[in-house]
Amino acid sequence: MSIITLTSDIGMQDYLVGAIKGQLWHYCPECHVTDITHHISPFNLPQATYICKSAFAWFPLGTFHFVLINLFDRRPDHVLVAEHNGQYIGCADNGLITMIAGGMPEKVVKIPLPANAPRTTFSMIQALAMAARELSRGKALGEIAPMTQQIQVKHNLQPLVGDDFIEGQIIHIDSFENVVVNITRDQFNAQCKNRRFQIFFRRNEVINQISETYADVPEGQKLAIFNAAGYLEIAINKGNAAGLFGLQGFRRDQLTQPTGFQQLSFYQTVRIIFQ
Repeated sequence: MSIITLTSDIGMQDYLVGAIKGQLWHYCPECHVTDITHHISPFNLPQATYICKSAFAWFPLGTFHFVLINLFDRRPDHVLVAEHNGQYIGCADNGLITMIAGGMPEKVVKIPLPANAPRTTFSMIQALAMAARELSRGKALGEIAPMTQQIQVKHNLQPLVGDDFIEGQIIHIDSFENVVVNITRDQFNAQCKNRRFQIFFRRNEVINQISETYADVPEGQKLAIFNAAGYLEIAINKGNAAGLFGLQGFRRDQLTQPTGFQQLSFYQTVRIIFQ
């Protein structure tokens, strides 16, 4: 039985998620459909990348991941299906697939949308579902459509690195208002080199150690931790770091900023100084 995961920015307020699942079971009646999340912030590709990469790694080989984020970045005439790390990722041709894969996927094809069908979420799901059905029946990716490298490419947000510092951006705030920063444990260790350090964030707040669990500090105290996905997290033990410190990540209204530099400046930053 095939597994299909759903990740979207649709929310759960109306019929759409349920209708998508019904459509999937229509085309792939034996598949198991599971949600990752439907609460990605609108148009927030860095957040979607973090959520998808962190979740996909735990699924078995052959899983199909449908990522329904920013589907109408441009008028669609196709969707993408990529093979990456033994799994399949389906999404719009909006650059997200290269952010999740960290570059060009191992294999990628363009699946045309049904002829004469309205350009809607449902026509895109139909194309993805039919591709998943063929792949689950044993076809190779190159048998359902020609391989291509002519897709939109976008690069994920990377921390700024210097000899004695690393500066990252907030990419996610979870339901506990813990703040996730795009600095991984490996990136931190590569820069730290066993030196002392201080983590600075808004209002000149400072943390000078990495905790292993939230309970390593008293209730109400701030801490820094590498979460289960391996990313730096600023938190308060049984508290609300984002609200208390006024930290925030990407917002939809930042899309009105005219340049990439100005858009990036709206991400709150976290800087680590090594000594």
